[in-house]
Amino acid sequence: MAETDRDDLISIIEEDDKDIDIPKTLPLLPVRDIVIFTDMLLPLFVGRERSVSAVEEAADKDKLLFLVTQKDPAVENPQPDEVYRVGTVSRILRILKLPDGRLKALVQGLTKARIVRYVKKKTWYRVKIEEISEEESKDVNLETEALMRNVREQCEKILSLRGEMTGEVGAILENIDEPGKLADIVASNLRMKTEDAQILLEITNPEIRLNKVNEYLSKEVELSAMQAKIQSEVRDEISKSQRDYFLREQVRAIHKELGETDERTQEIDEYKKKIKKARMSKDAEKEALKQLKRLGQMHPDSSESSIIRTYLDWLTEMPWSKSTRDFLDIKNAKKVLDTDHYGLEKVKNRILEYLSVRKLNPKMKGPILCFVGPPGVGKTSLGQAIASAMKRKFVRISLGGIRDEAEIRGHRRTYIGALPGRIIQGLKQCGSNNPVFMMDEIDKIGSDFRGDPSSALLEALDPEQNSAFSDHYLNLSFNLSRVMFILTANLTDTIPSALLDRMEIINLPGYTEDEKKIIAERHLIPRQLKENGLKGKNRFTISSGAVNKIITEYTSEAGVRNLERELGNICRKIARRIAEGGKGPFSITKNNLHKYLGISKYIPEMDQESSQPGFSTGLAWTQAGGEALYVEISLLPGKGEHIITGQLGDVMQESARAAVSYTRANLARLGAKKNFFDNTDIHIHVPAGAIPKDGPSAGIAIATALISAVTGKPVDKDVAMTGEISLRGRVLPIGGLKEKTLGALRAGIKTIIIPEKNKKDLAEIPLKIRRKISFVTVRSMDEVLPVAIIDKKRSRPGKKRKKKRADKR
Repeated sequence: MAETDRDDLISIIEEDDKDIDIPKTLPLLPVRDIVIFTDMLLPLFVGRERSVSAVEEAADKDKLLFLVTQKDPAVENPQPDEVYRVGTVSRILRILKLPDGRLKALVQGLTKARIVRYVKKKTWYRVKIEEISEEESKDVNLETEALMRNVREQCEKILSLRGEMTGEVGAILENIDEPGKLADIVASNLRMKTEDAQILLEITNPEIRLNKVNEYLSKEVELSAMQAKIQSEVRDEISKSQRDYFLREQVRAIHKELGETDERTQEIDEYKKKIKKARMSKDAEKEALKQLKRLGQMHPDSSESSIIRTYLDWLTEMPWSKSTRDFLDIKNAKKVLDTDHYGLEKVKNRILEYLSVRKLNPKMKGPILCFVGPPGVGKTSLGQAIASAMKRKFVRISLGGIRDEAEIRGHRRTYIGALPGRIIQGLKQCGSNNPVFMMDEIDKIGSDFRGDPSSALLEALDPEQNSAFSDHYLNLSFNLSRVMFILTANLTDTIPSALLDRMEIINLPGYTEDEKKIIAERHLIPRQLKENGLKGKNRFTISSGAVNKIITEYTSEAGVRNLERELGNICRKIARRIAEGGKGPFSITKNNLHKYLGISKYIPEMDQESSQPGFSTGLAWTQAGGEALYVEISLLPGKGEHIITGQLGDVMQESARAAVSYTRANLARLGAKKNFFDNTDIHIHVPAGAIPKDGPSAGIAIATALISAVTGKPVDKDVAMTGEISLRGRVLPIGGLKEKTLGALRAGIKTIIIPEKNKKDLAEIPLKIRRKISFVTVRSMDEVLPVAIIDKKRSRPGKKRKKKRADKR
């Protein structure tokens, strides 16, 4: 016993061999998280006021207590119904008073008893008890002996697995001959739940109690074996790691003595050379050296070290100071652009202007251009041509369908498998900090719970901010101001306004038939001949008439993608004939073209074979370019209802209602009765009903078709029109005139009626097109009708009006 003041020592009870008389009432001491069995020695720390009073009361008299277990150990002052009824009468062997007022008592279980009733409940509990007699055991039979031996062996096995087995413990177990006593001794040392231990305590039959203990022992053996296995594996792993560490340190010391460098030191030195060679910014170099220092202090096989290596690889391989020298020969650059692409003068002039300014001011920031046009007009290939003309590296990424902001800004390094964003990845792959960087399909970018990629692009595409672009993975500023960003889109409607404001929009409306023919002869046919192996003696000839027929009757597009596809179809068929032993020469003309491509797919001139009332031609602007839009109107007997079909959008339906209102307001001028629509239903239909249509520019086409149906006068089939109509009959301006003009040209239209305020847009239409189509500018419907509607009383007055108003430039 430790040395203490004599006042602190209340009593020390010496054991004796005399029988102890158990009184009928005893002080009650509730205990937590443990069940006391007979003959069990247990130190207790007593701190609750009621419990301290009960222990002091017992110490002053016969040193006997009744110990029971609480049902809920969290209860501070348990009530009678919150403790078990069966417990153990225990004797206090020692009591030590602690400085904080608590008591430390050593108790020994004597016998089991049951609470009969509570005698005292105020300051501490005193209960009346009755002893529980153990059922008398018969002579130990063979089965009981085997059970006791099994319990002893399992106890020894558990203690061996825990490393606690000694000869004294084995001797004690062997000297116990009574099943009940053996069960209590083993149970008191098992790690059981309080509920399970209480069940064991309440079992009075020794054999049943020992059998129950045996079941718990079997489970404990399995748990102890598994625990020992886990500890052994961990110990072996730690030993291996320590052994490897010491061996590496010894190898390092040996290499140092020999004047050589080991692999780890060599790796650190190589990274230092790479960091110096990369010529990073000051902040980047500081961070790289910091991470390199951490790497040198880590175990080489740890997971963190592999993450740092990957990070250092990205930092050292980024083109911090690597750039290509711009080719600033303006004339030669123009020659390269003209060689790769025909037409597109506006785009070429913009690139040459940039090169000119770059030649005068080498420090100027890179432009951010956005090519907007239908598919197949050469937006992506134009970016490659620009890179070739400037002799810069070319990088292309597609933004279509991207919804995760991390695709642009990268992932945080805390995530497993983290990588930089697509911009930083592209710069690393090309190895230059001033490439031509093309981002395709900017209009098809999305957003969801993972972030908004279009907002993340704002920093990269802003010339005032991208000099310090921060990627989440690098977590360092990278200068993007020297990068020439080129973006592509089919429409600008879906591009966020903040992003659209940062870009210079260049429209690529599409090609005319003549331009397509030249592109096919200069670029598409030679490329298809090469791809299909039709060189030298395997070449074939294709006439200009056949090319024209492919353009007009087998394709209907603003670009040349389908045109190249049809040319490739011809080449493959000829390649097959040659492979099967056919001999040339092979000549493709417009007369035998159907043998290779089948029947014609498009005959636009036959869409409207003759001029007829209630049928007009409008012009639409879609993602695929401009195209003709036909409006049909039928007047039916009825109650004056309006029927609109053809899957028209809200704006187009409003234009139809405005056209109807204008017509009803001007019935008298048109020579119809004022109550004409009272008994007449109007059915407005736009064919191709499966395709959604919207926009206000079909207003005058709907009004013209309706007036034609009311008056019975046909609309000239060679006239198309575009313009928004007001209730007063004014013709308001529209957009996409060049695209619509190309669509009208493909449809065989001869005359186009346009709003007066769109006259300025005619300058953007090539002279070749203006020579093929007459443009009539109008301010109101009064000027539209004489041009569009054929008056039977005179011979086509619209033609004279066309000549008067046609743009002759």
